[in-house]
Amino acid sequence: MDLTNKFEVKALLKKYNSKPEKHLGQHFILLKGALKKMIDAAEIKKTDTIIEVGPGLGTLTQELAKNPACRQANGAKIIAIEKDPLMVDILKETVANYKNVKIIQADASHFSVSDSDSESDTEGFGDKMRINRGRKEKERNHGYKIVANLPYNVATFLIRKWLESEKPPKTMILMIQKEVAQRIVAKPPRSNLLGISVQFYADAEIINYVKKELFWPKPKVDAAIIKIVPRKKPPVVNREIFFKVLKAGFSQPRKQLMGNLSKKLKVSREELALIFRNLDISDKIRAENLSLSHWQNLARRLIHN
Repeated sequence: MDLTNKFEVKALLKKYNSKPEKHLGQHFILLKGALKKMIDAAEIKKTDTIIEVGPGLGTLTQELAKNPACRQANGAKIIAIEKDPLMVDILKETVANYKNVKIIQADASHFSVSDSDSESDTEGFGDKMRINRGRKEKERNHGYKIVANLPYNVATFLIRKWLESEKPPKTMILMIQKEVAQRIVAKPPRSNLLGISVQFYADAEIINYVKKELFWPKPKVDAAIIKIVPRKKPPVVNREIFFKVLKAGFSQPRKQLMGNLSKKLKVSREELALIFRNLDISDKIRAENLSLSHWQNLARRLIHN
């Protein structure tokens, strides 16, 4: 079955008396080339655990399972997390021949990586893999990667959740809304709250763009494939203070930064003017013109005020 063929997709859904659920952001990709770019960017190794969120019909899941690193004996494993119980039933058919895939019915918003070791509401891996606790521990220590075509309505929430988790992924290869991807990688003079928030934790780059016409049903906007790699060492700055300063700075993006910080942080303009001069920042600047390093320096200075 070719899950990138719209007619076969429609026939499969009809078989299960199902249809794409708009509120779940279900738009099925119809281009294998885009999936290949995602998988190539993930650089999958035999020791990897791949987590896919929102697998839907299993289009990306199948291509992941075919990867040489996944097909090897004791190779990489794939954990597919699907919220829609009907899609879980379909997945059990479309990935039935791939023994390296485990299906978990769960809401990714409330799912943690440790939940993947639970054997309730799961399908896949077989008895030998399930009882091989030594291998599971080894894989858990090695880390995991997320490769997913995310529902647009939860993408930013999930990215932030994963980056802030105690055990963030080694790499995230995500297909998300084009405009969101562009905001994530933006630099001055287009810096924004989302972009700086992600860049605080990780390096990000856009791999490719995908036209909306290559999905069914067609969404309203184009998509982008983005690679996000969390840094091994967190920035040397108080995280709580950093985000407090950042949110204050972007509270009114079209206004000058100094006014925003003074109003939200209750710091006098005179104190801010001195800090700005010491950091070589113009007192007329807007938040969108500051880089990540500027924000880190501001947070460090404001801690001591």
